[in-house]
Amino acid sequence: MSKREEMRNLETIPVGSLGIIPLRGCQELGEKIDKYLVDWRTTRENEHKDSLAFNGYQRDSYLLQTKVPRFGSGEAKGVIMESVRGTDLYLLVDVCNHSLTYSLCGHENHMSPDDHYQDLKRIIAAVGGKARRITVIMPFLYESRQHKRTSRESLDCAIALQELTAMGVDNIITFDAHDPRVQNAIPLNGFETVSPTYQFIKGLLKNVPDLTLDSDHMMVISPDEGGMSRAIYMANVLGLDMGMFYKRRDYTQIVDGRNPIVAHEFLGTSVEGKDVIVIDDMISSGESVLEVAQELKQRKARRVFICATFGLFTNGLKIFDKAYEEGLIHRVLTTNLIYQTPELLNREYYIDCDLSKYIAYLIDTLNHDASISDLLNPNDRIQAIIAKYKNGESV
Repeated sequence: MSKREEMRNLETIPVGSLGIIPLRGCQELGEKIDKYLVDWRTTRENEHKDSLAFNGYQRDSYLLQTKVPRFGSGEAKGVIMESVRGTDLYLLVDVCNHSLTYSLCGHENHMSPDDHYQDLKRIIAAVGGKARRITVIMPFLYESRQHKRTSRESLDCAIALQELTAMGVDNIITFDAHDPRVQNAIPLNGFETVSPTYQFIKGLLKNVPDLTLDSDHMMVISPDEGGMSRAIYMANVLGLDMGMFYKRRDYTQIVDGRNPIVAHEFLGTSVEGKDVIVIDDMISSGESVLEVAQELKQRKARRVFICATFGLFTNGLKIFDKAYEEGLIHRVLTTNLIYQTPELLNREYYIDCDLSKYIAYLIDTLNHDASISDLLNPNDRIQAIIAKYKNGESV
């Protein structure tokens, strides 16, 4: 058991017997989380462990068996294979897993975010209100890019959040929400947006042995004005300077529903000879972040590291392969919160940041109704890992 795990005081009675339901497409992450929880609860010394209130506390697995069978027409139903009465339920869903398919009138159909979201609602409906509490862990928040209204258009993310809470969901945990203000749609319910900054820093320090962590040799860059707070936090905890790009757009015309970008303008001190960390919430096609990398290289930056919570890579990896060969980027870091293709995991420039242990900590703490504020602010852990790195210890 780690020193950090020993320090955590979880003497309180659990809210209910712990149950985790990873939906189809999220099983691998669910199994990793389950393994941590089983290990911790097997070794945790707790004098009340055998009491009635802790019934079912120590088990071989906290994963509950469910399935979502489909009819030939493509319609489906959610089925839970065991009792969930009185359970503290945690549902894991990856709405971005496009690798899964189902049969639709004899045609192979890839699952879209809409399909995954619908399956989540089916499983919640199958619970039938019998659980003690329901928490949805949805790393990539469904429809989070459709979070505000600029004309006569739908507000999909707000509608989805209200739908889930109306169905009995108590808490929603997401990672790096595109705009955290969307929680205003459900002001009376729990909504946490978690940042994986610590995991990015750990991934970087573990895989790059020759970083000099000071403002003369490194910088943190935000690729747009929307991600400023993310970059400011990382720069502050690492003790570095920061800079940002803003997109200069042509507001006289609309192409594919938006004003085209004319140029990426840079605000900040010189990047010449410095390693730069470009941090963003997601890589979609990747064109925007690679344009930023190119601009940084033109300004004589040394190495470019791209950190993004969600690596969607909607146009494939070819443009990243080309950028790596040309020396525009040195490493790309994304998390395992959403589906990663086997091709991505095999790329020389790719660093995988595993969030399963972190989510296991969140679930374990919430099950005991303890505060997670120390988990949401990783500054102490970041400073400890930086000190290790500077002392030449393995992180």
